[in-house]
Amino acid sequence: MRKCLVLAGLSVLAAAASATEVYRWVDEDGVVHYSDAPHPGAQKIEIAEPTTVPAYRRPDAAERTPPTNGDNQSAAPGYQSLEIVQPAAEETLWNIEGRLTVQLALQPALKPGDRVRLYFDGEPREVSGLQVPLEEVYRGAHNLQAEVVNPAGRLMIRSEPIRFYVQQTSILNRN
Repeated sequence: MRKCLVLAGLSVLAAAASATEVYRWVDEDGVVHYSDAPHPGAQKIEIAEPTTVPAYRRPDAAERTPPTNGDNQSAAPGYQSLEIVQPAAEETLWNIEGRLTVQLALQPALKPGDRVRLYFDGEPREVSGLQVPLEEVYRGAHNLQAEVVNPAGRLMIRSEPIRFYVQQTSILNRN
């Protein structure tokens, strides 16, 4: 109970951080109180300005500019876009029994001789199309990225990496 009161007091402090003055006192029952109004026997608490950090906002497609080096996605002549359509970024998949079909979108279509390479959790896999079945995709967080390479092995285009999650219902939770 005492921990709950302390936590409640701290939350009041956090809410009152924007107030200019905060007071703390302990009543006759030993309960700690916080307020922005003075109280007989209260101790004034100095509160520093809160540290703020701006939230990260992922730029939308119109704001992204194509990279100039060959390490990231590039608009190499002939290919305009490569995306991982399925699974979606930050998607949570339930009870997939270790099997997943990855769906890619490439514009324009794959040219003869060019190959698609899929990275599943950093491990490269040569694949033979834009619909790729994966096995042994178990519970946890996973990363995917795709790229197209020409017959000489030169990177033509690379997708943005995505992360997805797999959840599995535990047999221990059955009633």
